[in-house]
Amino acid sequence: MRIDVEDLHVAYAGRTVVAGAHLIARAGEITGLVGPNGSGKSTLLRAVYRHLKPVAGRVLLDGTDLRELTPARSARHVAALPQERGGDFELTVREVVAMGRTPYKRAFAGEDATDRDLVAGALAGVGMAAAAGRRFTALSGGERQRVLLARAFAQDPDVLVLDEPTNHLDIRHQVELLALLRAQRRTTLVSLHDLSAAASVCDRLHVLHGGAVVASGPPREVLTPALLAEVFGVRAAVVEHPLTGDPLIAVDHRAPAPAPGDAVAVER
Repeated sequence: MRIDVEDLHVAYAGRTVVAGAHLIARAGEITGLVGPNGSGKSTLLRAVYRHLKPVAGRVLLDGTDLRELTPARSARHVAALPQERGGDFELTVREVVAMGRTPYKRAFAGEDATDRDLVAGALAGVGMAAAAGRRFTALSGGERQRVLLARAFAQDPDVLVLDEPTNHLDIRHQVELLALLRAQRRTTLVSLHDLSAAASVCDRLHVLHGGAVVASGPPREVLTPALLAEVFGVRAAVVEHPLTGDPLIAVDHRAPAPAPGDAVAVER
C-alpha cells in the first residue's frame, strides 16, 4: 500500500510544527525522513499513525483518507514504533509482542494458530525468541526496542511507520534491524538520524527543515554537500562507500558550522 501526505499542517502545544508537507511512501519501498532536531519529523509521523490530528491536509492510504477508517481498521494496515516507548509493561516479552494482534481480535477472543505463528516469527526476526518468557521490565533499552519492533511486525501491517528505530541499539543490531526492514519489503516510512544509514537502506528520502519538506528524491540525488551545509549546518563530502557503493556522508568534525551567508540555497 502507498502513503500520500498532502499539504499537511500539524500543530503541537499551540505551535505549528509541520507546515504544508507533501511526501510519498511508495508501495514496498523504504522511505526515509531526515532533518535536524526540531524539523518536524516525529510530529509528521505522529499524524501518519493518527496520534496527532492535522490542522489541515490529509494522509492517504491507497487513496483513502486514514481519518475515514476506524482505529481498529487503520491499525490493521498501519503499525507504528514511536519514539515514546510507553510505560514499563508488567508482561512477558511474548505477551508484549502478542499485543500486536489486538486489532484483529474481538473482545475476550483467544489466540489462534495465525496469531501464534506471527508472534513467533516476529520474535525470531528481531533475535528475541530466546527471551520470550522474560519480563519486559528486565530488558535493556536495546532489547526493549527490538521487542517493540517485533510487536509492530506481529501486527502484520501493510505499512510500517518507525520513528528512530535504531535508537538504543548497538552497531550490530542497527545493521540487523535495517537489513530486516529491507527483507520485509513492506511500505515503510522511517525517520533516521544517521544519514549514511538512511542513504544505504532507503529507496527515497524526504528532507525536513523548519516543518517543510525541502528536498525529495533518491538518496544519491538528495544528500549533496550544499544541502548538508544549508539544512544540517555542517561541512561534509559525499563519497562512495568502499564496501557497498552507497553514498557515504563524511562530515568534517573539526570545522565550525558554515556561516548563514556561506550556505548554498537548497533546491526544492
